[in-house]
Amino acid sequence: MRRCSWVLFALITSVVSSARGQAAAYDIVIANGRVMDPETNLDAVRFVGIRAGKIAAISAAPLNGKTTIDAKGLVVAPGFIDLHAHGQDDENYRVFALDGVTTALELEVGTADVPGFYASREGKALINYGASSSHVRARMAVMRDPSQGLLPTGAGGHQVATDAQIAEIKRLVDAGLAAGGLGVGMGLQYTPAASKYEVLETFRVAAKYHAPVFVHVRGFAAQDPGSSVESFMEVIAAAAISGAPLHIVHLNSMSLASTPKTLAIVKDARAHGLDVTTEAYPYIAGMTEIGSALLDQYADGPDSNFSKIMLVSTGERLTRATFTAARKANGTVILFLNTPEMEAMAITSPLTMIASDGLLQNGKGHPRTAGTEARTLAHYVRETKQLTLMDALRKMTIMPAQRLEKLAPVFLNKGRIKVGADADITVFDPATVKDRSTYQQPALTSVGFRYVLVNGVPVVMDGVIKDKTFPGKGQRATR
Repeated sequence: MRRCSWVLFALITSVVSSARGQAAAYDIVIANGRVMDPETNLDAVRFVGIRAGKIAAISAAPLNGKTTIDAKGLVVAPGFIDLHAHGQDDENYRVFALDGVTTALELEVGTADVPGFYASREGKALINYGASSSHVRARMAVMRDPSQGLLPTGAGGHQVATDAQIAEIKRLVDAGLAAGGLGVGMGLQYTPAASKYEVLETFRVAAKYHAPVFVHVRGFAAQDPGSSVESFMEVIAAAAISGAPLHIVHLNSMSLASTPKTLAIVKDARAHGLDVTTEAYPYIAGMTEIGSALLDQYADGPDSNFSKIMLVSTGERLTRATFTAARKANGTVILFLNTPEMEAMAITSPLTMIASDGLLQNGKGHPRTAGTEARTLAHYVRETKQLTLMDALRKMTIMPAQRLEKLAPVFLNKGRIKVGADADITVFDPATVKDRSTYQQPALTSVGFRYVLVNGVPVVMDGVIKDKTFPGKGQRATR
C-alpha cells in the first residue's frame, strides 16, 4: 500500500508539473484568430504561440501562455513592411503602428550616414526601422547643396558632376552599403543633372553588393523627352548593364496616364529575367518639397497647373504668385495629378507592393502616412473587391520581405506567419478596418487594428498605442 501511495503521489506530481509547464510554455498566445500567411496561403483558425520574440507554435489545438490575446473574428497576419517611409521618428512610427506596420524603411532617399541612422534609433523605436545608402544625399554633400530639407534645392540637383565628383559620390554610396545599408536610394527627378553615366556608375556600386537600387525615376510626362516610358527604360537599362536589382518606387505617381505602359514594361523585364520590382500607394495625389527640382517644370508652365498644388501648411490651392513665394520657403505640397482609374490599376496589379511614401511633421503631411494599409484593406478589399484579402496582405508582407531577403537575411523571418519567424504580427478586424486620414487632417489614425506586436512585444493593445514601449530593431544588410 505504501509503495502504491508513493507511485500515485509521483504520478499526480508529474501531471501537475506538466500542466504548469504547459501553462508557461509561451509568453503570448494569440487564440482563435483567422491566421493568414501569404507565403503558404494558410487561411484557417489557429492558435499562435510566441516565445522570446519568435513564433514558436502554430496549432489547430489550444495553446497556453502567460498572456492570451483573444482574436476570435479577427485576422492574424504578418506585420506589414513599408519599403518607402520617410517618417523615421516617434510621431510617424505611432501612426504607422496603428496602420498595422511593424517595419518602416527609408529606401527611396535613404541616409547619408548609415551607422548614425541606426545608432540614433537603437532602443528608442516603437517599430522596426532601416535605410538605404543615399545617392541623393551623397550628391548633395559632394555638390555642397544648401538645402536644409530632405531634397536638394541647388547644385545637388542642378549641377552636372565631373568624373572626380562622380567618383566621390560612388565612394560615399559604397561606404553606406558597406555599413549595412539596405540598398541604394536614388531620386532622379530630384537630381535631373545626374547624367545617365552617373546613374550607371551608381548602379555598378550597388551591383558589387547585389543590393537593390530604389529609384524615383526621372520624369512622368506623357511624351518624350522626360516621359514615364523613357524614365522606366533608363533605369531598367542600367539594371541590365550593371546586374544590380532594381525597385521602382511609387509606379502610380511616376506613370499617371501611362500606367498601362509602365506596368507592361516591368512585366516584360521580369519575364526576360531581370530582377525588377515596383510599388504603389492608394491615393491620386502625391507630395513633395516645393523647392525641389521636381517642380521646376511648373515655374514656366500654364496657370492651370497651379490649382493642382496644395500647400500642406495652410491647405490652400496655389496660384502663380503664391507658388513663387512658397518656393522660397520650401514647404511641402500635395500634387493632385492622377486619376482613380490609374490609381486602381497600379494598386491591383500583381506586380506592385504597397508602400506609403509616408511623412508627417507636427501632424502635417499626406494622408498616406496614416492610412495606406487601412485604405487598401477597406477600399480595395472590402468595398470594391478589386483585391482579395490574401492578395492585399501579400503586397504588404511577403513581397516586401522577398525584395530584401537576399541582401538582408533578417527578412527571411519577416512578412510570414511561420514557426521560427519574428513575431511581428498585425491583428485586425476585416469588417471595420478603415483609414480616417484626409488631406485636411492627415494625422487621423486608422481604425480596426486591434493588436500589433513587434518582435513579440505588443505595441498596440485594444487599438491603443502602448506608451514607453520600444521593441523596434534596426534591420541591416549582412556583410
